[in-house]
Amino acid sequence: MFAQRDRRNRVLEALDRSVKQFRTREDLYPLRIPHEPLRLADVVGEALGDEASRFDDDSLRARTILSLRWEDDSCWEVWVASLPSGLKLFCDSGSDETRILASGGRNAGDESDRFFIELLGHSRGELFGIEMSGGAPSSVRSSVARPLLVEFFVNLFEGTEAEEDIRDEHSRDMDVTSDGRDFQTEVDWWLTRALADPGRRSRGSGVSGRPE
Repeated sequence: MFAQRDRRNRVLEALDRSVKQFRTREDLYPLRIPHEPLRLADVVGEALGDEASRFDDDSLRARTILSLRWEDDSCWEVWVASLPSGLKLFCDSGSDETRILASGGRNAGDESDRFFIELLGHSRGELFGIEMSGGAPSSVRSSVARPLLVEFFVNLFEGTEAEEDIRDEHSRDMDVTSDGRDFQTEVDWWLTRALADPGRRSRGSGVSGRPE
């Protein structure tokens, strides 16, 4: 137990040093982002060396903001870690790696969560070096308030394969045409099913890093 705690503390200290190099700008405040995509594995490797393989990334997770799962069992999650300095880190985990996307201010509270989700959706991940691909997820779990979650998915999915998935399924289920229909209404309909039915079918895929 002592060794695990010691490794975790060393990684947290390394993360605290890393976020001092993050940048911000007026439209991002109170968030700061890395100069380039930052893999958690790289920070862990620098902090722990040969002990890195013994470190569990989930030991840093304070809470999960968003969890998406596809029928092929791929999963993408957005979560928060709390640093000794009082800052919080916004991270995402996919099937292959965990990335550090941004840091939030000490005194911003839930507002930084809300602002992060809004920026993530509006930019479709571009501000944080990630992008969506493939169809709509089959299940959703989230601590985000329902109206903000609907807005997030509308922005994230519009013009993608996921929009086609949702519009097609809505048309089949409701026996209506999707022509001219409000996508926000259809996302709200889809989200009710995705939150309640983790086995609903989808074409699968996920969220990937965007190489620099």
